[in-house]
Amino acid sequence: MSIPMQWTPTHGDPYRPVPYRPERMPAEESLARAAELRERMSGRRTVRQFSTDAVPEQVVRDAIACAATAPSGAHQQPWTFVLVKDPEVRRRIREAAEEEERVSYAGRLGEEWLAALRPLGTDEVKPHLTDAPALIVVFQQRYWLGEGGERRKHYYVDESVGIAVGMLLSALHLSGLAALVHTPSPMRFLSEVLGRPANEKAFAVIPVGYPAADCRVPDLVRKSLEQVLVEVESPAGRDAATCR
Repeated sequence: MSIPMQWTPTHGDPYRPVPYRPERMPAEESLARAAELRERMSGRRTVRQFSTDAVPEQVVRDAIACAATAPSGAHQQPWTFVLVKDPEVRRRIREAAEEEERVSYAGRLGEEWLAALRPLGTDEVKPHLTDAPALIVVFQQRYWLGEGGERRKHYYVDESVGIAVGMLLSALHLSGLAALVHTPSPMRFLSEVLGRPANEKAFAVIPVGYPAADCRVPDLVRKSLEQVLVEVESPAGRDAATCR
């Protein structure tokens, strides 16, 4: 097995292209895979009731590795994934999160936000933070911090980390695990509990596990493809593109 190269900052390096020649998938296979993926992803649900059963750690590690292949601004890969399995640390995270959530649900969120949340059945109690056997706390690196204290700004951090989290959720679901994106606000306590450096800012807490035996989810309907897709075409015999 070859040893992968260790990444080092590339700021200011010259452009060094390498060949990229992936094998083209036959159209029939591509169609079949796309249909299967669409069907499998349509079954993904956000879960707030987790079993306490352990999950295969390598599955979680592989899902994080998939997330780390996400595209990022200037290829700066501005993310850190902290895998938390220790029950005491998860308890501390839940305690701090619920303290913030109590303030939020008591009025900090505002009535419009609370109304938007009402169909989801959420409240300030967050058992998923201790019931799920693992938490992935995602941090965004606002800038690169060298060992000598030097700093370089990262670009498109929110977009880059958001894409990585989307890929993480997909990888977890396709591997048979359930997850939830939890964003307590504010999240400064996560840096303190997990001892993260000054250049990192908490982005999301993602409990990972199996749904509880009595798990229930909101009765929600996703938008149809026709409601989210706009196609721009140039019909035969017309010069201007039209939308449909």
